Amino acid sequence: MEINDNSKETLNNEKDFEENHTEEKDMSEIELEQTEKEITEQIAQGSESNDTSIDENEISMEELLKAEDNLSEKLYKNELVYVKVVAVNNEFVYVDIGEKNEGIIPIKDFEGFKLPNVGTKIIAVLERKGSGERNTVLSYRKAKEAVTLKWLEKAFQEKQRIKGRIAQQIKGGYIVSINGANAFMPLSLSELGGAPRHYLPVNAKVKFYLIDFDPKNKKIIVSRRAVLEEDEKARREKILSETNEGDYTRVVVAKIIDSGMFVRYQGMEGFVKLEDVDWKNPKQALSEYKRGQRIKVKILSIDREKQRINFGIKQTKPNPIDILRRKFPVRSSVKGKVVEIGDKWVKLHIAEDIYGIINEEDYSYEGAPEKDSVVDAAVVGVNPETYELKLSIKRYEQIENRKRIEQYSKQSPKITLGQLLKDSENN
Repeated sequence: MEINDNSKETLNNEKDFEENHTEEKDMSEIELEQTEKEITEQIAQGSESNDTSIDENEISMEELLKAEDNLSEKLYKNELVYVKVVAVNNEFVYVDIGEKNEGIIPIKDFEGFKLPNVGTKIIAVLERKGSGERNTVLSYRKAKEAVTLKWLEKAFQEKQRIKGRIAQQIKGGYIVSINGANAFMPLSLSELGGAPRHYLPVNAKVKFYLIDFDPKNKKIIVSRRAVLEEDEKARREKILSETNEGDYTRVVVAKIIDSGMFVRYQGMEGFVKLEDVDWKNPKQALSEYKRGQRIKVKILSIDREKQRINFGIKQTKPNPIDILRRKFPVRSSVKGKVVEIGDKWVKLHIAEDIYGIINEEDYSYEGAPEKDSVVDAAVVGVNPETYELKLSIKRYEQIENRKRIEQYSKQSPKITLGQLLKDSENN
């Protein structure tokens, strides 16, 4: 078939947006293809010359002319038509429109789409009517846009996710290409929490929701942020469903404040209260942590509704109170040096960071011990607030006296009944 090139137009060749790798299709793409297929099938009905299952040699001249008339009638009424590709070169895709001269579609019209092969059928709409030797110009992009708008209307009503491609970065947002239709995505709707600048590169494929759709004015506003928020919520719910109170895990320190620290747990934000940082000195311990530090924690509580988790650091270590009680049980004796004297108490250093307090009522019968003197005392308890031993010299002396009496009783000779009677007779 001879191709008429008399009305070629000069077009700028631009890079095709189509990526080299293939991606698995999601539901939005499948539904778009189904919508396009339904429309193209409706277009093809009654146009037998476009049915590849019919041999052109078997079609009568009358039927052929009738089919061509139907195609021309639809074409010049600016309706969508289904046309067959007969040739492709660097500038145009030539299609059979049932006239002497083939219709032409500029190659630029296929930016972002796969270039069709000869023999395939594509949808198109009239762009400019030809005359004489000038070819009729059709638009593939506008036809695709018309189909896409029908599909987008349905997607908008049903709140479906849509996939598109970043076509351009502009002031305040992005132009997103959706199968031939353009939409606007503000920077505030492009990232979680909004974005101060452009982060998405041109040609990046993104998913979003339609939040404003006016098909008459072709006003389409999309939000990637809505998709990210929905996915983040689902991800958090999954994490929380697999997380249990009492579990031990690791988190990363995100921010330290006076009342505790914020931490990151599998992309979620958690908090460690000041009182859960350390058993003895939480403020001092808090100041020693650094942002980005990875630490071991215990999950104390989970608010699944608000998606918040409270962690504890001190709960991963033994309670010093329990250690002191095991090491220094009540009634056990200790030896310590008097390091401080108060109005009604003295403080003893027992060992390392272990101290004890003796109140005035627990001094010995001889009075308060002197500073730097070494004294013995009995353990009467542990102060849970100061982690100091409660000591008593008086109690120690009582215990020691009782021990001496018991020891003396053991060493004294046993007196028999006969000895007692003999002593009684002698008297």
